[in-house]
Amino acid sequence: MSSDPVRPAQGHAALRRGRYALGCGVYHVTTATHGRQRVFEDFGAARAVIRSLNAPQLLRETALIAWVLMPDHLHILLQLGERDVLSAYVDRFKSASARSANRCIGRSGPIWQRAFHDHQLRNDEDVRVVARYVVMNPLRAGLVKRLAEYPHWDAVWVAETGRA
Repeated sequence: MSSDPVRPAQGHAALRRGRYALGCGVYHVTTATHGRQRVFEDFGAARAVIRSLNAPQLLRETALIAWVLMPDHLHILLQLGERDVLSAYVDRFKSASARSANRCIGRSGPIWQRAFHDHQLRNDEDVRVVARYVVMNPLRAGLVKRLAEYPHWDAVWVAETGRA
């Protein structure tokens, strides 16, 4: 019998403790690049990640609602598929997008931090308000003066508003 006390989870393990994702739930997911490197200042690397983000074989039943790819992190608002698992989707996406981005910029190694942050929207939270928060990140960060100037975002309502 060990006399050592049980050590609480720390770091990435602490983020995973108690994580439970419900099928069909709406989630705001944030993940950062490894070492907060500004990998996606490279337009080609950014577009490679966006292609992975929209790849049907990675999404499966999960539906993207809104997303923005910043120079060193990504925000995604999604509705999880009925049979999908949030961590499995994020793992699929990170793996495929890292391979694509690395190929594009001629490097190897990790692109993303291992962990990610997620928040399941409650019934009283307005999905459109959260989507606006997600896509307005480039404005708050001072990267552009108008959202239309920033190329790395999308939302399901874009077609409704006439953005080309």
